[in-house]
This record gives sequence, structure tokens and C-alpha cells, in this order.
Amino acid sequence: MAKKKEVLFEFPNPMDNDCLIGHQDTLKTFMDAWNARDEHPIHPVWMLCGPRGIGKATFAYKIAKMVYGNVGDFFIIDLAHNLDDRGNIKSDAKMISVNTVRAMIDRMQMSSMSGKWRVVLIDAVDELTVAAENAILKLLEEPPQQTLFLLVTHQLSNVLPTVRSRARVEKMHPLTLSELRELCTKFMPDTDISSEILKLSNGSFGKIANLKSSGGDIIYDELLTALNNKHSNASDLMNIAVKISSDMALYGIVLDAIAYFNLADLYPMASNAIADINKLNLKADITIFKIINEIKKCL
Repeated sequence: MAKKKEVLFEFPNPMDNDCLIGHQDTLKTFMDAWNARDEHPIHPVWMLCGPRGIGKATFAYKIAKMVYGNVGDFFIIDLAHNLDDRGNIKSDAKMISVNTVRAMIDRMQMSSMSGKWRVVLIDAVDELTVAAENAILKLLEEPPQQTLFLLVTHQLSNVLPTVRSRARVEKMHPLTLSELRELCTKFMPDTDISSEILKLSNGSFGKIANLKSSGGDIIYDELLTALNNKHSNASDLMNIAVKISSDMALYGIVLDAIAYFNLADLYPMASNAIADINKLNLKADITIFKIINEIKKCL
């Protein structure tokens, strides 16, 4: 029986996380619009765009809780609430179904406003199927009164232009090193976070959390050490490849190493090879080893 992986850290769900670090400019922009809503009606659709793991969902939940105030209605569309054709939760889905959106629309139509605001939070628009996104588009064409839509988006180019055109797009920036350190201190106290890992994260605390939870930061350090060591051999590189191949979430470490050594020419080959591991059922450890070996040859 395979040994169960130890959970090293636990991080709060954005819904339960009241700690928002950074994004004060976006928060001020929204609050200015919200506080002036009696004089100038607030835009009903806000699209929060930026890289994964920078706190967009945490920001959206903070705004949502303030707007509906535990009195109005709050509707959440995400993978955790994804529904199949029979209306049952389908937790292993990779895309949000149109059934999920239609069920939310039905609940909205039955909800009583009582003069209170309603909030629809979608995390994330990138994960909607085409049918689901078109269903949302129909709702956005004529937004219900006193309803605020908060659309989390990881990659703006993945969103239908017709959906983007109906939203106020707020581009949220990666976190600074000081903001990352503040989050690390809060959620991973007494844990050493190297400067290399902070830089590797590209302003995403989510990436740091994933690396620390999986032990990927240690493997990444081992990889860089081996690549920098002129005496490391094929056996050393293969041992690291085996560790990386043990978890799909770690495959990207080799791409991070390519970026670290400024070997942009290797990126297309490496990213295609990683994609082919599942697509062509390749042996992950051999494929990862070949990529690492190519990096070594360039140094």
C-alpha cells in the first residue's frame, strides 16, 4: 500500500480567509465606487484579473461579504459546487458545467430581494465550459437590479470577448516580496522560506503554498544544486527526476529551472514534453530526466 503523503501545511479556503495582503489599490477603487453608488450607480460586473495565487478569490470574498452583509443573497460558482446532469456535486470535474450556472440562475429567480444586495461570485471564469460561459453571458446582458457579479479570472485572453465587454476589468498585480514574506510569516510561522523560493513564486503566494505543501521547494533546491554542480552525473539527475515525477504538481519545477538559468530556447521543448506525459502516456521519470539533462548540457 502506498504511503499517504504527509500534509505539511494547511491553508484557509479563500471563503474563510479574512487576511487580505496587498491589492489596496484595487480595494480603494471598489470602495470608492461602492460608497458613491447613490450618486453614480456602481458597475454591476467586476472582473478581477491576474495570475493564480495572488489573492483574487480572497479579495472577491472580502468584497462579497461586505456587500451582501449576511442579509442579502450570496451565490457561488466554482469547482467545489460543480453539478452534473442530475444536479449532484461532481467534485472531480476540471471544468464548471452549465448545469451549475443554470441551477444558480434558478435560485436567483426564486430568491427574495427584500431591498438587499445579491452577490454572484465565479471562481474562476477560466474554468467555465463554453456552454456555462454563454449562460453567464445571457445573465450579464441584462443584470438584475442590486446584483453584483465578481468574476475571478486567471487569464483574460481565455474569457469570451463578449463577457469581457460587459465587465469592468480590474488587473490585479503579483504580490511584492515584502507582501509574500508577510503571508509566509502568518501562514507558515517558524518556517524558512528562501529568497530563491520567493523569487520563484513570481508574486504568487499560492505557488509558495503548493511548493511547501508538496515538499517541492526542497526538490527544487536539490535540482538547482545538482545543475550547478559540475560533478553531478546522470544517476544524480535521475534521482531528482524520480522525485519530481512522483507528483504531477511538481512537473513545473523543471520549467522554473529553465527560467532560473535563462534558457528560454528550451522552454517549448520542455513544456511540450511535459504535456505529452499524460497525452501519450510517457514514463514521467524518463521524460523529466531528459529535460533535466538538456538543461545540464546548456550550462
